[in-house]
Amino acid sequence: MGNRQQPEEGAAAGAPAAAHGPERGAENGTRARVARLILEHGPITAAMLGERLGLTPAAIRRHLDNLMHEGMVEARDSRSRGRRGRGRPARVFAITEAGRDAFVHGYDDLAASALRFLSEKAGSEAVAEFARRQVADLERRYRPMLAAAPPQQRIRLLAEALSNDGYAASAGEAPAPGGGDQLCQHHCPVAHVATEFPELCEAEVEVFERLLGTPVRRLATIAHGDGVCTTHVTPRDITAADPRPAGEPVASRTEENTPARPQRAKGRATSDEGRLSPGGSA
Repeated sequence: MGNRQQPEEGAAAGAPAAAHGPERGAENGTRARVARLILEHGPITAAMLGERLGLTPAAIRRHLDNLMHEGMVEARDSRSRGRRGRGRPARVFAITEAGRDAFVHGYDDLAASALRFLSEKAGSEAVAEFARRQVADLERRYRPMLAAAPPQQRIRLLAEALSNDGYAASAGEAPAPGGGDQLCQHHCPVAHVATEFPELCEAEVEVFERLLGTPVRRLATIAHGDGVCTTHVTPRDITAADPRPAGEPVASRTEENTPARPQRAKGRATSDEGRLSPGGSA
C-alpha cells in the first residue's frame, strides 16, 4: 500500500522512520500483508486471516483495528447462503475504496485526460481501438498456455495468470442456476479510468471469450460500485456442438445482466465502493 508496504527498518540512519525502530517497521509490513490479503480474497473473517498469515487472534485484531481506524478496511456481517444457525452472523472484513486506492499505482488523472482528448479528437471508436491494443499483449502472453490446456482447466489457468499480473483473480463454479464458471477479479490498477471509459472493460471481456473459447458475460464491476469484477463463463457443454481452440472467435456474448454502459463524464468518475479490473477490467 504505497509506502506502507515497505518495512521501515531499511530507512537511512537519522530518518524519522528509523526513530521507531525495526519493531515499528515490521508492524507496518505485517499490516500491509493483512490489507493485501483482504484485497485479494474479498470479504474474509479474522480467523481465516490469522490462519493464512500465522498470526494470533490478538495480533489480527490489532492490525484490523488499525486498518479500520485508517479507513483502509471495513467490517461487515457476512452474507450466509442457505439456512443460518442462531447467533450473530460472522464478521468479515473488506477493503474500502481508500484501501484499494492505496494499492493503485498509476496516473489516473493523466490517463483519463489523455483518453478524453482522444475521444474528442477521434471519436469513441479510437478509444475502443486503444483499449483493444492495451489488452492485446495480455492475450498474446496467455494464449499459448491456455490453448495447450484442456478446456475445463482454462479458467483456472486464466485466473492464475491474471493474479500473477496483479489482478487478484480467482475462479470457481458459478453459484447461479444454469451452471458454468465464475471468474472474479478483486483488484484493478486502472479502476478510475475504466469507470469513465468502459471500452477498457469491454476489450478485456472480448479477450476472455477468445482465450476460453466460450461466451462470457460480465455480471458486476468494481467501477459500478461492486466490490469485485465478476464474469460468468458459459458451460462448455452448451457450446460443445461448436468446439474450437482457445484464441478462436466465439458467438457474441449475451447482453442480459451486463452492466449498463455509463454516459461519458466530463471529469473523472468515482464509484462508491471500489475500482475496476485489468488493463481496464470491469
